Order: sequence, then structure tokens, then C-alpha cells
Amino acid sequence: MAPGLEFAREGAVATLTFARPEKKNAITHDMWAAIPDVVSEVERDAALKVLVLTGAGDDFSAGADISEFGSLRSTADGAAAYDKVVEGAVTALAGMTKPTVAKIRGNCIGGGCQVSVACDFRFSDTTARFGITPAKLGIVYDFRSTHQLVSLIGPAHARYFLLSGQLIDAARAREIGLVNDTFADVDAGVSDFVATLCSRSQASIRGMNRIIGKILDGQSESDSEVEEIRSAAVHGEDYAEGVAAFLARRPPKFTAS
Repeated sequence: MAPGLEFAREGAVATLTFARPEKKNAITHDMWAAIPDVVSEVERDAALKVLVLTGAGDDFSAGADISEFGSLRSTADGAAAYDKVVEGAVTALAGMTKPTVAKIRGNCIGGGCQVSVACDFRFSDTTARFGITPAKLGIVYDFRSTHQLVSLIGPAHARYFLLSGQLIDAARAREIGLVNDTFADVDAGVSDFVATLCSRSQASIRGMNRIIGKILDGQSESDSEVEEIRSAAVHGEDYAEGVAAFLARRPPKFTAS
């Protein structure tokens, strides 16, 4: 694991923590590069159902570690190589079939906000503040992350974020759909929501997450993969249990991993 990242398992839940609180959890090049491996590990592990991303201390992440830019982004080629690593991390997170949850407090800015937008869900406490600031650095945001942002909050709010570089608070973030919800106690709120995800049919969750991803990538019609996902679900043990539980008026007990 790269310095600055901590990975932990608790039951069916994996947690990836940005652990540089003294630097407001600024994300280094090596941290970006390690994220796809974490994603692969979670996707492979049948015992894990959800990945939570969070930050140590008072912040989620104040963004990429700009102190590295002088050495790693000082040339056009260096900037392109750095951006490729960042895009690899964002692509890996966005492509997960297991759900990802960003648990946010304090600063969620720049690359930190980019990571949160790549997750399936975002929950924050009332101290959180959000912004994406390439216009302050002379950087043009990459296509994939821009597409994710526009898909999430719409072009008007995306333009506000990207062109002004201004920050918004948690209440405004919830109002525009950047976060799913805000909690006075974000740990408890996320724990409850994650428990709900873990109690649902994992075949349904992963199948639907895959289909949503295909729609976000521009697909407008079903294809053979979608039909295979749906067929496998209806022939699976989760479907039989879900129907039986509904008819018996009891909670389902899904067992498929």
C-alpha cells in the first residue's frame, strides 16, 4: 500500500482512507497510482460487498499534492503522464460493480472532489465544503471526470464549479445533488446506509451498477451483456429467495456473493 493510504476490512465492508491529515489528506502521485490495485482487490474478494472511501482527521481530501507538480508536471509530457495515472484511478473507481461510498467531512476539493464524484454515493457531515479548482491552476479538467460531474449535477452547476473554482458548503452540495445526504454524525449515517446495501441482493446491486455504468458511458439500448445480466439474475438463487420472502411477508436472506 502506498504511503498515505490505509486499507481495512470489517466484515463485508472495505475502507480506503486518505491518511495524511497533516497535509489535509492531499493525494500524492503514488496514492493515485495505488487506487486501481485497491479496486481490483475489493472486486476480487467475494467476502467484500462495499468500498468506503474517507479521510483521516478533519478532511476528506484537499486535492492532489501540488508540491509534487514542480517535479512531476513541469513539462507537457510529465503533466500528461501524471494525468494518465489520475484518470486510471478515477476510471477504476467509476467502473466498480460493487458499490462505492465517499464519507466526507471537511475539505473535499480538487482531486478529492474528483474521487468523490467517481464514487456511487457521497455523504457528508455539516462541516464539508466542496470545490474543483483547475481554473486556479491553468489546468483543463479531463474528459471522463468532467463527464461524471456533468452527469451528476448538470452542466450549469458543473460550469460554476469548473469555471469559477469557488467552494460551496454541505447544504448547497446537497441542494444541487453533489451529495446524496448530509448528517450531523456522518459515521453513523454511512454505517446505516452501508448496512442497507449489504442486506440487499448483491446480484441485483452489481448487475444494475454495471448497467448504469454503460448508460453513463453513452449506451442507449440494451445489448447481449445486459440481457445476460438480467437472465442470470432471474435464474439465480437471490431471485427465488426474494420472491419467497415477499410472499411470506418476511425479510429476505440473500446468500449469493
